[in-house]
Amino acid sequence: MTFPAFPTAESAILSLDGPAGPLELSVEPPDADAPARPVVAIVCHPLPTEGGTMHNKVVTMTARALRESGVATVRFNFRGVGASAGTFDEGVGEADDLRAVAHWVRIQRPDAQLWLAGFSFGAYVSLRMAAELAPSLLISIAPPAGRSWDFLSIAPPPCPWLVIQGEADEIVDPQAVYDWLDGLRELRYPPELVKIPDTSHFFHRKLMDLRGVIKNGVRPHLPEAAFP
Repeated sequence: MTFPAFPTAESAILSLDGPAGPLELSVEPPDADAPARPVVAIVCHPLPTEGGTMHNKVVTMTARALRESGVATVRFNFRGVGASAGTFDEGVGEADDLRAVAHWVRIQRPDAQLWLAGFSFGAYVSLRMAAELAPSLLISIAPPAGRSWDFLSIAPPPCPWLVIQGEADEIVDPQAVYDWLDGLRELRYPPELVKIPDTSHFFHRKLMDLRGVIKNGVRPHLPEAAFP
């Protein structure tokens, strides 16, 4: 069984046993000039059938913003992507993949908070698993409400929740996202929605804006530095 140790000092590409075979992970520590926080954030990538991988620019920028905030990040390829075994499973098997990665993180880093983040299809998968995995923070970027995924049956996240949506998204209807969120305002943790004007689905020419929104959004939720 492949159950690697969690790297803490350097970035590493790892292989983890998943429910459909090996899963390819990229683990990166907080930036050297950022106070290290006891947090590990798992970042989920967009739709595999449309070319989504853990190397997607929105995914890597999300991870960068988190590392600049002192958070260690784990990106991984869903089943059937890159070096991850298996085939696309419409979000069902991908939820199992995320469960396996989160289980590994919690065993390896029991001292750390678990955060979940996801872009597009990755936002759907992380939302689907939030009630079970009980992260300390959830970040949803362009969640594909109004498309083929069942958002109505998703249990509300049991934690603070940042939602980021481009107002010129050509793939996810922004109004469908706003309407879905409007029905969730009575939650214990109502979503904090940030709209980015003139922004397409893949945040072309707006990645630095996304970076700033993430860093500002997570700042109130950062625990004390692990090593003051």
